[in-house]
Amino acid sequence: MATKQATLEVRASSLGTWLNWRTLSIALLIAAIGVSGYLTYVKATNVQMECVSSGTFNCGVVQNSVYSELMGVPIAYFGLGLNLVLVGLLVLEPRIPALQEFGFLLYFGGLLFGTIFSVYLVYVQAAILEAYCPWCLTHEAIYFTLFPIALWRAWRYFGAGATAN
Repeated sequence: MATKQATLEVRASSLGTWLNWRTLSIALLIAAIGVSGYLTYVKATNVQMECVSSGTFNCGVVQNSVYSELMGVPIAYFGLGLNLVLVGLLVLEPRIPALQEFGFLLYFGGLLFGTIFSVYLVYVQAAILEAYCPWCLTHEAIYFTLFPIALWRAWRYFGAGATAN
């Protein structure tokens, strides 16, 4: 019985180590890369997007609106680029001394910008276009999930006066 209990405790401990903030954030960002990668592919190749088109869901309206580009560049490209940078920061932070010191601030700043921009994009879909893109909403939901994790890490980083690992 004690052996079985010890095995369960080791498994629970391993699961707790695996499910830390960094792993969760990387997994969410990989999902965001998948979504933004698909949106980038659709925009770059002009293929028909796979999308639910019923009621207020209409990817074509959102993807082809004036709001889908920033200075002539599709915002999907910016989203993919930001996602790749954020994953890179999370992966390299424990390995590079400069990122060990400043990596979190770079990550938090990028994520803060992405989250604020996502709020703007949801507003555009709801109030201006009156049409929603499920792919876009999925990407924005991922950022809305990542941000509280980063806030928790910021609280630890600034509150404890130590690293935010």
